Amino acid sequence: MAPDTHGLLSNDTDAQLRQLYEAMRPQHLYPLWEVLGALVTPTPRAPTVAAKWEYATARAHLMRAGDLISAEKAERRVLILENPGTPGTAGITTSLYAGLQMILPGEVAPCHRHSQSALRFVMEGHGAYTAVDGEKAVMNPFDLVLTPNWQWHDHGNTTDHAMIWLDGLDIPTVRHFDASFAEHLGQPAHPETVRPGDSSARYGHNMRPMRGTAADRRPAHQPLFHYPYPQWRASLAALAAAETPDPWIGHALEFINPADGGAIMPTISAHVRLLPTGFETKPRRSTDGTVLVVVEGHGHARVGDREFTLSERDVIVVPSWDEVTIQAGSDLVLFGYSDRTAQEKLGLYRERRA
Repeated sequence: MAPDTHGLLSNDTDAQLRQLYEAMRPQHLYPLWEVLGALVTPTPRAPTVAAKWEYATARAHLMRAGDLISAEKAERRVLILENPGTPGTAGITTSLYAGLQMILPGEVAPCHRHSQSALRFVMEGHGAYTAVDGEKAVMNPFDLVLTPNWQWHDHGNTTDHAMIWLDGLDIPTVRHFDASFAEHLGQPAHPETVRPGDSSARYGHNMRPMRGTAADRRPAHQPLFHYPYPQWRASLAALAAAETPDPWIGHALEFINPADGGAIMPTISAHVRLLPTGFETKPRRSTDGTVLVVVEGHGHARVGDREFTLSERDVIVVPSWDEVTIQAGSDLVLFGYSDRTAQEKLGLYRERRA
């Protein structure tokens, strides 16, 4: 009987492959066949995990920071909401950043601009402002204010109370493309260019100044940057009165850019939704990791294998492709933002409704 050499040949081949890998490594060459399964996965395998930040707890830390460091010294006094699954990245998802920013009475967060697109969702306080290219948007709770890519912006507080908002930026996305640029204006605030609310009056009513005229002063691709709570809440209520809720989402409206009807910014989509008392969504998955803020009411969310109670102003993150269901204990209003628009442009976005 001939000797069995299969095992010997296999061991010899393995040894030769290891020698080949060692020889290739100094030239930074690596075998795809050893890692292909981890690079091209059957379904998304987000390193992020579902998580929740209780507003009251985060607020207490933020107020303490206000006692210790000024907005001017910090440039932006912000507590990062970092995903527990990706420590050291400053990301709440692999493509998005979230942070809670506070500005105290009399402070100005200095004027700068950068490649990153940003949204501000007001959590607490009223009457302070964000200025974009010298136009102030006076902020009130649950307003959405944008500071688009490469537009000068500063924040000021002339009231007698603290102002807190949630920052949402595409910092990880810009970092991925190695495309970050930033400039400081060199003075605390941009000179005022028009009265507060001017852009909303010109561009916020499904009309715009005639193109080519002096009145058409905002960038053509991004004319509107303030979406007040009373307006979007009234629209959401009108939708709820006219329709039955979508089984997987509830009543939902997306914030749009009036220039093209698309998402508010090139890399970030934002929406609001209303779940009536007792309503529970059917299970749903989507590839866009989403940050959700509880605006009104209370309820319960199951994200993957984790469960969260939902109270006003709490923040949760739903990772890519985690199955999510939400139950409303009362009328539950949520604000959310994600990278859906970027994924759609790249042909990557998918969802699955159970």
